[in-house]
Amino acid sequence: MAKSIPIPSNKKLVLEKGDKIYQPGISVDCVILGFHENELKVLLLKVEQRNQWALPGGFIKKNEPIENAAYRVLQERTGVQDIFLQQFNVFGAPDRSDASIHQNRYLEYGIKIPKDNWLLQRFITIGFYALIDFSEVNLRTIVSDETAEWIDMNKLSNLMMDHAEIVQKALDTLRNQLAYLPIGKNLLPKKFTMPELQKLYETILNEKLDRRNFQRKLLSFGILNRLTETKKGGAHKAAYLYTFNEKKYQKALKEGLYGSW
Repeated sequence: MAKSIPIPSNKKLVLEKGDKIYQPGISVDCVILGFHENELKVLLLKVEQRNQWALPGGFIKKNEPIENAAYRVLQERTGVQDIFLQQFNVFGAPDRSDASIHQNRYLEYGIKIPKDNWLLQRFITIGFYALIDFSEVNLRTIVSDETAEWIDMNKLSNLMMDHAEIVQKALDTLRNQLAYLPIGKNLLPKKFTMPELQKLYETILNEKLDRRNFQRKLLSFGILNRLTETKKGGAHKAAYLYTFNEKKYQKALKEGLYGSW
């Protein structure tokens, strides 16, 4: 058995009384995708005792709405709040929750979990995701042996359980939604150029887009206002600045856009 060290009070509560507080067999996981200055990252947690990364996730309290649980868990584990979370998938493979993971985590504190403990049961998890400007977020963790960090999407490795699959599914969902929902209002400056908007789409899609087709398509949606002023200081011809048309943008969020990239 591992050397006995004091077990954090939050883990002790989950171990001993968790099945009285939480709904056994079900959890939530949050994929928070962050974009800033042409970089796409995902918010992950690093547990000090283990050389692995995990999504911010947790259990659902009994009589707690699932959506409320996602917001609570995200805030408790990372400090992130006041964002819009969207449910995107359920993950329920029989082998997705490895009982040995829970056993090993508690063994590090000198605690052996009984075989009939609720933590060793099969778990399904409900995935939620959001796309935000990560420069606007102040991270904090209340769990003593965890740290929250933004990790480049192209450098993900050593994720726990099926969390790599969950991240990829969230990214695929976001890419599919680009065809019929507007994005960018909370990710770009109030005034931006068409190349800056195109770079946002290219970063998320991970592919190059034809400049003329992109501009023609975005303008056809009617969600942009072109300003008379241009962006100064560039090496090339000054590009016109745009803003989002608030009324039409909100309408497009409700009714959708049509087309594909």
